[in-house]
Formats: sequence, structure tokens, C-alpha cells
Amino acid sequence: MPANYQPPPLPSRPPAGTLHLPAVRSVELGAPLRWLALGWRDFRQCGGLSLAHGLVLALFGGMLLWLAHDQFWLLAGAFSGFLVVAPVLATSLYALSRSLERGEPIGISTIASTWTRWQYSRYAAHGGYWSLVRFGLLLSLAGTGWVLTSAALITLMAPQAVHTPMDFVRHVVLAPGGYLFELWLTMGALMAAPLFASSVVAMPLLLDRRVDVLQAVLTSWQAVLTNPAPLALWAALLMGLSMIGMATGMLGLIVIVPWLGHASWHAYRSLVDPSNLPERLLE
Repeated sequence: MPANYQPPPLPSRPPAGTLHLPAVRSVELGAPLRWLALGWRDFRQCGGLSLAHGLVLALFGGMLLWLAHDQFWLLAGAFSGFLVVAPVLATSLYALSRSLERGEPIGISTIASTWTRWQYSRYAAHGGYWSLVRFGLLLSLAGTGWVLTSAALITLMAPQAVHTPMDFVRHVVLAPGGYLFELWLTMGALMAAPLFASSVVAMPLLLDRRVDVLQAVLTSWQAVLTNPAPLALWAALLMGLSMIGMATGMLGLIVIVPWLGHASWHAYRSLVDPSNLPERLLE
């Protein structure tokens, strides 16, 4: 080594406490329809790997329906939690779409590494240990809060006791006079909006890059504030298709869950430019 050799300078580190967020792009109003088209393409390419995700979640939803079919608040809580935690359960679908995008082979190993390898970043400066799981637990707590609030509202204001789904339809949805159902829907929308804004791109970002939960949630909010109309349409499509899947006795979820999971990856890729953040490798 020459006597005058000087090692290359180390990359500068951001000051302590600095929170780096990726750039967020603006998209056109019709972008969600393109995400659905790309998600369908990935779904077809993944075949049985995607269908297996949908089958597992449809069976889980069917079990919830069987266990709580005559207990309205238990049923409402179960399905609220199901919808809230679905983005976490779809994590390996994001990984499959990421592999397809990169031209990498896909298989059972892709799914297995998604749930076993990413947590090895526990000692990394970014991304904290079990970031995905912690975020899923936060979403579950938020969903539980909505169910408890909803139950308190209906219990206090319904003209008669509500115990079963048919009681809810008769005494709340079809109740003559009063605006309890409208109030219930408005409250649900007000509580669902921040949950959606916090999670719309957070899970794919946590999978793809070494970020912590706060970075992922703030990026998700930034995406919503930058694109309010397209993401309002995206929220409506997610809810509408999920309801169709549930209305078919959960059978529709076999296709709809993986389709929306793959499409959510493309929503993230369209909305976020994460190139300034370190990758989270799953190999």
C-alpha cells in the first residue's frame, strides 16, 4: 500500500434525531384502476401461490362467521379486525410482486423468507425489530377501539337492544325516524380515514426498506395528503371489493384478497420513491 494512501471518506450520517422520509409522487385520478390491472397481472403470474393466501384468509373469515354468526358485536369486531389487519397478512403477496418486478424467481421460498428473514435487521440503524408485527398490533388495537366505540353508540341510542345482525338491521338500519345509522356510518368513516391514511403504503414500505414504523406511517400520510382524490377512490375500491368478497360467503375473498394485495404493492411503487432509503433484503 502506498505511503500516501488515504482511505475513502466514510458516508456521512444524518444528525441524530433526523427523520428521513422517501419522496412521494403525485398520481392521476385513474391510477387506482391501473394498480388493479397490474395486481391482476401479478395474481395470474403467481397462480397457486396467490390463491393459497386467499384460501387461507377466506377459511379464516368463514370460521369467524361460523363462530359469531348470531352475536353481532363479536361478529363486527372480528370483521373489523380482519379488514384492519389484512394489509399485514398480505405482506408475502407484496414480496411476490416485488420479486416479479425484479425478475427474480418466485416460489414457496419467497413466502417463507418474507416471514423469517426480514426480522434479522433487528440490530440495524433503521427498521427496528419486528416492525411489521408491531404495526399490525397497533392496527388491531385501533380496530378494537372502533368496535368498542361503535358498540357504546348503538347501546346508548338504539331504541331496542341489539344482539344479532338482524337486530342491527331492524333497529338501526331500518329504524323509522332518527339518524342513528347515518351517525354510525359517519363515525365509522371518521375513524377509518386515519387508519387508512396511516397504512395505505406503510406495509409495503416496511417490507421493502429499512424504515421504522413512524417513518412508514408518516410517508403513508404524506401520500394521502399529496393525492387525496386518487386515494379516496382507492379506499372505496378496497372497501367495495372486500364487501363483495364477504357477501359471497367468503368465497370471493379467495380471489379478491390476493388481487388487492398485489395491487397494493403497485400502489406503493406508484406513490413512493424509496431510493434514498436502504433496502431490506429478504434473501
